[in-house]
Amino acid sequence: MAEESIYLKKPWLKSYEKGVPERISYEEICMPDILDRTAKQFPDKPALIFQGYSVTYRELKDMVDRFATCLADFGVRQGDAVAILLPNLIPCVVAYFAILRLGAITVMNNPLYSDRELEHQFNDSGSKVLVTLDLLGNRMIDLRPKTKIKQIVYTSIGDYLPFPKSMLFPLVGKKKKLAADVKPAPDVYKWKDCVAKYGPNPPRPKIGFEDVAMYQYTGGTTGVSKGVMLTHANLSKQIQQAEAWFPVFKKGAEIVLGALPFFHVFGMTTAMNFAVHMGWPDVLVPRPQPEPLLEAIGKFKPTFAPLVPTMYIGMLNHPDLKKTDMSCLKGCFSGSAPLPVEVIHEFERVTGAVIVEGFGMTETTPVTHVNPFAGGARKVGSVGVPISDTEARIVDLETGLNDMPLGKPGELIVKGPQIMKGYLNKPDETAYTLRNGWCFTGDIATMDEDGYFYIVDRKKDMIISGGFNIYPRDIDEVFYEHPKVQEACSIGIPDPKRGENVKVFVVLKEGETATQAELIEFCKTKLATFKLPAEIEFRKELPKSTVGKVLRKELKAQEMEKRKKG
Repeated sequence: MAEESIYLKKPWLKSYEKGVPERISYEEICMPDILDRTAKQFPDKPALIFQGYSVTYRELKDMVDRFATCLADFGVRQGDAVAILLPNLIPCVVAYFAILRLGAITVMNNPLYSDRELEHQFNDSGSKVLVTLDLLGNRMIDLRPKTKIKQIVYTSIGDYLPFPKSMLFPLVGKKKKLAADVKPAPDVYKWKDCVAKYGPNPPRPKIGFEDVAMYQYTGGTTGVSKGVMLTHANLSKQIQQAEAWFPVFKKGAEIVLGALPFFHVFGMTTAMNFAVHMGWPDVLVPRPQPEPLLEAIGKFKPTFAPLVPTMYIGMLNHPDLKKTDMSCLKGCFSGSAPLPVEVIHEFERVTGAVIVEGFGMTETTPVTHVNPFAGGARKVGSVGVPISDTEARIVDLETGLNDMPLGKPGELIVKGPQIMKGYLNKPDETAYTLRNGWCFTGDIATMDEDGYFYIVDRKKDMIISGGFNIYPRDIDEVFYEHPKVQEACSIGIPDPKRGENVKVFVVLKEGETATQAELIEFCKTKLATFKLPAEIEFRKELPKSTVGKVLRKELKAQEMEKRKKG
């Protein structure tokens, strides 16, 4: 019991920035009502900026109400699931809020996913309508019969562009592969037609604060992605936590760089929902590569930028950095993977901004830990301290019942108002992850005497590449489908730009030959591009345990040893 008091004492509280509370008195308000309030407070302030095209908060609310009316006409009712398959475009934000307005359930999907991955998520969620991009339209029309999706609404990158880009887009869009024709099919609609056709008067059902607002899919170590059930309370309380954590940032006073994908929980909370709550313009960057990121910073002068390590590294290594004035940035937030110390120092030197690292997971909406922003100590290499109303402990890996002493590694477990309701249709996994109000993260961590947490390893064998979570089992299973492959095991290998890349060890069946290029080609229709292996090593056999299980850890250790020797 003596050891338990370390965590009960909450040593982290003494590092909180001045003005950050230990406890928050939450307002019970759902995201669509937050949008309404912001539209009333800042009606003429830009809400979304895309390539210079600007939508005010008044216009955003109007579009949300019109699209919600359209969805209701399609038959979407409270509790129904609607899928969004879009990058960070204006219709992505509109559709998200329109679905929530009806008390329906938003299902955000990654546009880079393969049909096989999307089919699972559409069916598992029971999505009835899909909002997507013209570039994906024909694929989705072909996939629709395998799902419960009835209507498809598609938008185009060219739908919202400023003059003269709007005039030029029809001429160059298809040539540059930024637009595509969508074949005629029943129940397939153009986004702009839907918004124009319906009035801004949707039904307004009574939405319960604890009702499920979205199914946010995460990869699973078992190879099957799980739908994390996040409630309206999770979404709302998390952004109220974010507001409390950054007291120096005031409503209506900043500009956000909306580069983190909104289909990822980190981007959804910190770059979309938080912006709407604070009444800040959101500069949308659908392709967060170094060039468009630097261009957006140079042109639109964002002051707050939540990003992942690959984005910081990419910008620092891009020739355009020298001619981009980055001094507009005040605060940057980094998560999803460790940010190298030298990158933090270099980026802060170039911009004058402060980068704070944090930690979270899909199951926690996602933020649980952040370094203090100003006035509190930032510890480089640490994911920071538990945010307001959040408790954390390090427990033993075997039972999860005993608290670990200071500095000793164990599993990180967290508790707070941002913890999910559970996994959709997966009671066993829910019971394993949520125990007595605590969320077991599956990450191995330590805590120092000041209450700062450090992630030292992943209990799961997850690979993080460019901010995306990749589960080795997903990749292994695809390789096992290849007729020439006997065994396959994937690991993460270091990559200076992406953090990690995928390497697969393959044993071919007796008498077979294959090349790396041949196997990667096979994967292309079955895996999202960011999951494709960067390297394949052919072996006669793979290391195994006494029960015949391939030892992924041993392969990783061998690979690291080989790289050390160079």
